[in-house]
Amino acid sequence: MKLMRYVAAGAAVLAIGIAATLAFTGKQAAPSVAYTLLDGTQHRTDQLRGKVVLVNFWATSCATCVKEMPDIAATYEKFKARGYETLAVAMSYDPPAYVVNFTETRKLPFRVAIDHDGAIARSFGDVQLTPTSVLINKRGEVVKRYIGEPDFAELHKLLDQLLAEA
Repeated sequence: MKLMRYVAAGAAVLAIGIAATLAFTGKQAAPSVAYTLLDGTQHRTDQLRGKVVLVNFWATSCATCVKEMPDIAATYEKFKARGYETLAVAMSYDPPAYVVNFTETRKLPFRVAIDHDGAIARSFGDVQLTPTSVLINKRGEVVKRYIGEPDFAELHKLLDQLLAEA
């Protein structure tokens, strides 16, 4: 009985140690998923390796998404020359005509895709809430996940750091 307790305690300590190590040293690899842009061209997220990428899940019916979009665009414009990319992924329930209209009327300057079957959202951790954004470093690792509107001043500081990395 005592031996079982020691084994269980040891396993718990080991699990906590592994989790702590991963939290401080290991980053989760971003998923490699295919997506189609509004212009019909097909791409994969792993083609963006070597760039810092913000994948933004949004919907035209989401008030916070609409509110944050000018800041998402301004962030893209500010950092794109340094190797920053934005991929805005419209949720599967968003009518494609609404997405196209939103993108064109607001002249969104970055890549926009529609997640027709929800596969992209599932690949990024089963995204359900909008806006959700995932920041990926040049090595293709997830650095940060934002649920809701990011603090753009903090995001810009983090982008400066990530873009400076080799």
